[in-house]
Amino acid sequence: MRALYLTSHDTPPTIAELDIPNPGQGELRLRIAACGLNFADLLMRKGTYQDTPALPFVLGMEVAGIVDAVGPNVSDFAIGDRVAVFGGKGGLAEYGCFPVERAVKLPDDMGWADAAALQIAYGTSHLALDHRAHLQPGETLLVLGAAGGVGLTAVEIGKLMGARVVACARGADKLEAAKNAGADHLIDATSQDIREEMKALGGADVVYDPVGGDQFTAAFRSCRPEARILSIGFASGDVPQIKANHLMVKNISVLGLFWGGYLNFNAPALTKSLDQLMTWYSAGRITPHVSHVLPLEQALEGMDLLRDRKSTGKVVITIQDL
Repeated sequence: MRALYLTSHDTPPTIAELDIPNPGQGELRLRIAACGLNFADLLMRKGTYQDTPALPFVLGMEVAGIVDAVGPNVSDFAIGDRVAVFGGKGGLAEYGCFPVERAVKLPDDMGWADAAALQIAYGTSHLALDHRAHLQPGETLLVLGAAGGVGLTAVEIGKLMGARVVACARGADKLEAAKNAGADHLIDATSQDIREEMKALGGADVVYDPVGGDQFTAAFRSCRPEARILSIGFASGDVPQIKANHLMVKNISVLGLFWGGYLNFNAPALTKSLDQLMTWYSAGRITPHVSHVLPLEQALEGMDLLRDRKSTGKVVITIQDL
């Protein structure tokens, strides 16, 4: 099978011919149709992600495909089932074996690109806004990086949960994408002052931050008392340092969210969240925004789009026609 294989953190991954794996106990083997790219893939290439596998390994965290083999002690899935899986690795290949507890069955009307794009981006935003921040109807939600893979989903889910959503992104094209996702107010991070714009809107009750850096600082200073800041990631490359006395004086909470980590200590929370997202998808209430669909041979170009912030929404790699 073909796979995007990483053998060193100092050299780019290459497409290699590998043996098709066999499923072990409690595993499914998929014929993989599509794989969603994530910023974490870039960190894994460098070996700086908090959950980087040991070398060598196949890149690709979230996939969609058809079950073509099952290992021992697998009863809830059968050959031919259409599923999505958060595997953490192994997705940029024609076949992959994954733990059954990480698989979810797909609605009949869900296409492969949508299925590969939904899990991490929508799962992160829903778990963050609902389970962690307890976003309430009528609250003001500020979404930084609002045109990125997770940012657009935060805009969309925030609106579904009844919030007033303020989207912050760089440039007119990205702000237009956030507006189309449901944002009520727009802030251009290249030309407008986040703090001043938010002060004019009465401040933020919840901040969704996958960016970090100066934008975190500006958002922090725009928070209302008892606001909750969700720290999702650091696409800027700058991890902000938080002064505890400032948290105390403003009565602000900063909440971390590592979506994949829930598999290790509260997997039912992920399952419940994904079930809700699949229900919303089938009802037409969420629509994954996929800005680029590329073949496996262009997977590195897809990662460059993420690195250079040239994508809006998700970049999906198609592996094979199923």
